Amino acid sequence: MGIESLRDFVVATTHAVSQHSDEAQLLPVVRQALQRLVAHDDWLPDELAQPHPAYYRQYLLHADPLERFSVVSFVWGPGQRTPVHDHTVWGLIGMLRGQELSQPWGRDARGAFVALGEPTVLRPGQVEAVSPTLGDVHQVSNAYSDRTSISIHVYGANIGAVHRHVYTPEGATKPFVSGYSNLFVPNLWDRSKETA
Repeated sequence: MGIESLRDFVVATTHAVSQHSDEAQLLPVVRQALQRLVAHDDWLPDELAQPHPAYYRQYLLHADPLERFSVVSFVWGPGQRTPVHDHTVWGLIGMLRGQELSQPWGRDARGAFVALGEPTVLRPGQVEAVSPTLGDVHQVSNAYSDRTSISIHVYGANIGAVHRHVYTPEGATKPFVSGYSNLFVPNLWDRSKETA
């Protein structure tokens, strides 16, 4: 395979968001396309799979020109984790390499944020959904303390520009905009090296 796998995913997702505005109809279609994408770990360019020793990286792979969706590789160094956060839009997370843990959080009766149940373990090829209607607040971490893990995320907006929130255990919220770790996106559209 190669970068054409990502291109096929972008094309399928563009069709899906053009045909379905309802999350209940859209997510199964995009989930199936994401499962196909993360079924093979041979297409992500090395420069978009590099960890940072101190924090996770969020590399933009594609942003729809109308900002209806974005595709991002999350690269987790050993033991790295996010703060407890939300997305405010729908999202699908597909595990490409390694494993990650997704711990859902919610408010208790006093309004404090608490972990809800056990974390979900995401393994290569598996896909998980988040959204304001399905459950949107979680904390994600690399399941490994000795190696890198990579997940591919697709969100229902240009996620690097979305105003979101980080939550403290006391229930306070802090606004944030995540941005991206890269300055350039991969070229999905050069077909000159493809064979017939």
